[in-house]
Amino acid sequence: MNLSNYMSEKKEGVASWPGQKRVVRWLVAAAVVAALSGCASVPDAIKGTTPTPQQDLVRVMNAPQLYVGQEARFGGKVVSVQNQQGKTRLEIATVQLDDAARPELGEASRGRIFADVNGFIDPVDFRGQLVTVVGPIVGVVDGKVGNTPYKFMLMNATGYKRWNVVQQVVMPPQPMMDPWMFGPRPWGYGYGGWGWYNPGPAEVRNVVTE
Repeated sequence: MNLSNYMSEKKEGVASWPGQKRVVRWLVAAAVVAALSGCASVPDAIKGTTPTPQQDLVRVMNAPQLYVGQEARFGGKVVSVQNQQGKTRLEIATVQLDDAARPELGEASRGRIFADVNGFIDPVDFRGQLVTVVGPIVGVVDGKVGNTPYKFMLMNATGYKRWNVVQQVVMPPQPMMDPWMFGPRPWGYGYGGWGWYNPGPAEVRNVVTE
């Protein structure tokens, strides 16, 4: 067998392998998920007016008088919604935010805040949901968590964003594949080359998105 015929048969062998197209589709899907996760940016509604709004609640609560009037951005799960005259007060159990100002799933609460939003917000739409708010810090007010007295940081929310939690399927990592690994060999068909196929199960992840 001459070299040209051998290479031609190898190419034909690649085209005839039905599983390779499936692996390529999985690779593309995984790349798309990674690209979508990596390209996230802070939505306009919660960008605020300063480049780096305050996001350290522990620091604020240690000396709240020093931060009155400073723009802050916090997010987490809405615990309760209080409709008041001309405004709505959101009680939020805050968690760490990612680079896109989304609350990170699975994180422990870093403390609770009150965020006052102008106008009426239906509690049905926000209670138990993930939100991020931005606006100036007003100070600290007394309240309760259950029957326990609690000091809440209070802010006026000039912008807010309600998030959705969706499920995404993430395929197991697939290495680069030798395009000729499944083609015919001079000694017959085999699994040569430097690539391999990971048959592991796909992972389902909860993802915070707009």
